[in-house]
Amino acid sequence: MKILVIVTHPDLEKSLINKRWVAELEKHPERYTIHNLHQQYPDGVIDVLREQELVEKYGKIVFQFPVYWFSCPALLKKWFDEVLIHGWAYGSKSGYKVSGKKIALAMTVGVEEIEYNAGEKYKYTLAELTRPFELSFEYVKADYQPFFAYYGIELNSSTEHIEKSVQPYLAFLDTL
Repeated sequence: MKILVIVTHPDLEKSLINKRWVAELEKHPERYTIHNLHQQYPDGVIDVLREQELVEKYGKIVFQFPVYWFSCPALLKKWFDEVLIHGWAYGSKSGYKVSGKKIALAMTVGVEEIEYNAGEKYKYTLAELTRPFELSFEYVKADYQPFFAYYGIELNSSTEHIEKSVQPYLAFLDTL
């Protein structure tokens, strides 16, 4: 079954790891459908019906994005607010269109993982910071999966570090 990968990066061309991940996924169109929100909606106006129809076609959906202000980029938050609505994603007899779909997050994180811990600079783990995503997907009865995160791009933007991220990401996708 193909995986829908919803990519949200405000400037994918300047991205290092997200751009590399997309390039790798594009080599496997039989396995992945890439849906770039900023490319589709440069004006930020989301075609809700189109997005809902797209989501309905897939049993596995991954939201790929860089961590921004301890969350996701604004367009992805807007997507959640506008697409996952009452009567479609939850509530009423016709709701729950994402029920049972495997949903996961794939995130790039600027700093090292150790900094996301009690007693460290950012105080909370990434698992703690992503609880609103987990709760939201549980609310719509999706099958929320553990996330994938690749850390440290701010401190190490070498080609080797970037390439080192690709195989673990693909392996993560294979586990869904």
